[in-house]
Amino acid sequence: MTPFDPFPVPSFRVVRDLEPVPAGLMGAVVAIGNFDGVHRGHRAVIDAAAERARALGRPVAALTFEPHPRAVFAPHEPLFRLTPEPVKLAALARAGCDAAFVMTFDAAFAGITADRFVDEVLVERLAISGAAVGFDFHFGKKRAGSPAFLVQAGARRGFAVDVVGPLHHDGRAVSSSAIRSLLTSGRIAEANDLLGYPWFVIGTVIRGDQRGRTLGYPTANIRLDPACGLAHGIYAVRVDVAGNRFDAVASFGRRPTFDNGAPLLEVFLFDFSGDLYGAELAVTFHTRLREERKFDSVAALVTQMDADSANARRALAGCA
Repeated sequence: MTPFDPFPVPSFRVVRDLEPVPAGLMGAVVAIGNFDGVHRGHRAVIDAAAERARALGRPVAALTFEPHPRAVFAPHEPLFRLTPEPVKLAALARAGCDAAFVMTFDAAFAGITADRFVDEVLVERLAISGAAVGFDFHFGKKRAGSPAFLVQAGARRGFAVDVVGPLHHDGRAVSSSAIRSLLTSGRIAEANDLLGYPWFVIGTVIRGDQRGRTLGYPTANIRLDPACGLAHGIYAVRVDVAGNRFDAVASFGRRPTFDNGAPLLEVFLFDFSGDLYGAELAVTFHTRLREERKFDSVAALVTQMDADSANARRALAGCA
């Protein structure tokens, strides 16, 4: 697995809703989907769009939707997003897209018919030169727009459509739901294998209770989405901040030795000194070292933290 930069490339453009489309992006070939995870299967769709874009001499863009449609159709059912919007945009940039067209998905947008989506969004607004979708992509009111529908509509409106079939990697079907299940089970290495890159989060460092300083492990604390389903435990991670990368060890969980509070990501950066409050960090997860557990004493916890740090250094030494 090649090293992965979790921040967008500087030239990557994001165009939202009815914002003016830059002249250089009109006529792009678009990969269309929710793209939660931007996993290997999603990148097969993006690659199909990119291949057609190169043949036509056009840019390639992702057309995606925020929030995730499930937040509109099932608002009371928490969704573990593999890639909340900032992370998804970063991953789309690294997947080779020149831009992302982000459409706000709400009840009004959900009510647009498949025909109107093709006419008003793809043709009139974006003047696309081609499109690529996954075999299971549906769109428009009551999900009436299928890949076959889009192929037929493209034939009428003058753009070609590539439909990408299901993808298997090492004998396993690649899907967002499969990756969620692996992360929830703490099987981070297997999840990363299906993603094709190490899973990562982006967040702003907040002030905690500063207990880590008294233990000799000052941590950068990040509050993740409450719906994040990552298994609680200790992880070997890498941290990107302000153009620098550090190996680190992280705890995600409720701190049962102390307060059993709301889940928090606490990251201890190796060979770093300084103040990170308010900084934006990207944390990539490489190995789960152990589950979270309660210790009988602070001394026992510190002894384990020493071992966790050593184990994380060893684990990361073998990662690209």
